Amino acid sequence: MSFEYLKDPAQGPAWRDLLPGAPAAYFLARGEGEHAKLFGDLFTVLVSGNETNGKFGVIHCQAPPGPIIPTHAHAATHETFYVIDGAVRVFVQHPDGQKTSRLLEPGDFGYVPAGLAHAYRVEAPTRLLGVLSGGFERFFQRMGTLADTADPGQPPFIPDLDRILAAGQEHDTRFFPDFTWPEGE
Repeated sequence: MSFEYLKDPAQGPAWRDLLPGAPAAYFLARGEGEHAKLFGDLFTVLVSGNETNGKFGVIHCQAPPGPIIPTHAHAATHETFYVIDGAVRVFVQHPDGQKTSRLLEPGDFGYVPAGLAHAYRVEAPTRLLGVLSGGFERFFQRMGTLADTADPGQPPFIPDLDRILAAGQEHDTRFFPDFTWPEGE
């Protein structure tokens, strides 16, 4: 059995050209944006580096509870986590080697600077807003699969290892498969 995330894959996503692609004022209604499914999560690009001259991108993420995502580090990408609903535990290895984590709940905010190994685990159905270095918002589309809608009922999309590694290389992200955290996985 297969599932099509796009109604017409040959035509591309229904949201094509929704974002202006260059600096210009625009507005999106709830549920609009560029959608991609990655594992059980639905990522929606609200503004990309194209609209901000590469300065930043903003994503919305809807995610079910699940296992910790693989530990990774972005060479040049800063990442934020603002929890709207739910709970997300963010794990970070600081420059001195110390490993810490923090449970973020509605209204809580976390920031991970470029270069730090980190991971997160969604602990309750969650909606979060992320602001990233410009261009990195495309990582979720590259590793995941484009989707026409923000329907959270879509089945998970599990990328193969080649797709994961290609997305990592394209977005200067290193993965650490044997990394462990004090709180366990």
